[in-house]
Amino acid sequence: MTRSTGTPDIDTVAAFLDAGHVELAKSVSAFATEKIEPLETVDDDAQARVQAREILQILGAAGWCRYAVPADFGGFSDRVDTVACCLIREALAAASPLADSVFALQCLGALPIALYGNEEIQRQWLPKVADGSAMAGFAMTEVNAGSDVRAMTTRAERDDGDDGHEGGYTINGSKTFITNAGLADFYTTFARTSEDGLSTFVVPGGARGVRFVGAQILSAPHPLGEIAFEACRVPSSARLGQEGDGFEIGMTTLDRLRPTVAAAACGMAARAFDEAKQHATNRRQFGRQLSRFQLTQQKMARMATDLAASRLLTFRAARASIDGETGVTLRSAMSKYHATEMAQRVVDDAVQILGGVGVLKKHPVDHLYRAVRALRIYEGTSEIQQLVIAREIFRD
Repeated sequence: MTRSTGTPDIDTVAAFLDAGHVELAKSVSAFATEKIEPLETVDDDAQARVQAREILQILGAAGWCRYAVPADFGGFSDRVDTVACCLIREALAAASPLADSVFALQCLGALPIALYGNEEIQRQWLPKVADGSAMAGFAMTEVNAGSDVRAMTTRAERDDGDDGHEGGYTINGSKTFITNAGLADFYTTFARTSEDGLSTFVVPGGARGVRFVGAQILSAPHPLGEIAFEACRVPSSARLGQEGDGFEIGMTTLDRLRPTVAAAACGMAARAFDEAKQHATNRRQFGRQLSRFQLTQQKMARMATDLAASRLLTFRAARASIDGETGVTLRSAMSKYHATEMAQRVVDDAVQILGGVGVLKKHPVDHLYRAVRALRIYEGTSEIQQLVIAREIFRD
């Protein structure tokens, strides 16, 4: 996909950026334009699975995956820099939603390990996440446990290891809508360890008892699928935090990373806006540029304003996360809700401005139209974000 502009909008969110972030924004935008956009847009799931691994190698070699881990394990700062991750996802999503997904899962799979893992499990996986040699997965969702995380039925039962195996847990159950299913080198996995308690484990993708059930095909090619755990044994050292900490681990991870979903939405919307602006400037109808028509101007004005507002919410939430401010849950939910809903509208308006060109299969806006819809669902639907926002507003 050839982008109409590769210049990031720094001024709008400058108040939330450090000097290093400004340079990062320029560097990652140039990288995405030069290295990611030229990649051929894939048309089916099998191609997406091959390309996802290729993209991870490219991101790892360029050093971008290092932003998903702390400095002790190959990263650039003492803690995962949410602002930096937002800038990277914004640029990658504008260039390739698949590349954005690859980077996003490195963050999503690694952050629980960085926050709650013991040194053994951290040293086993985080350096590999940083250099792109290990692909991460995040196994939380189940058929009857999407928004209702506590309804999950996958179980991890204590195993005393008396048959010659090290003591630990045996996991049984299945997970659905899992990005990188069948590809991931490890899955950060959530399972029930008591009637009312969840725990989190790091399970190698090649472990005995981990089975790739099959792909689930999205409208935009994306490595998604179902995995099953069948008497899958893991040692106690694979558990993150204490037994029963799983719900807290999951929610903390999502709070920290939801602004990056918002950033991805902003990147897709910005790309759609750029394509619409370029088309409206060059296209002539009834003897004049399309940009001279008031209805076109009205759409573009609304798109630009909505995008700017979402970026402000996004980077405010990301800044609060790395500064350790209170109210991160509220700000994260607001950013994710507003930006993903905004992106859907902006991409739809871009299609309308482009007309027939916008629904040609090979056009970047058509690809964005198919890719953007999932953002309003994963890592907490828009409806769940509204409930979170309301809960935080009325919290004593």
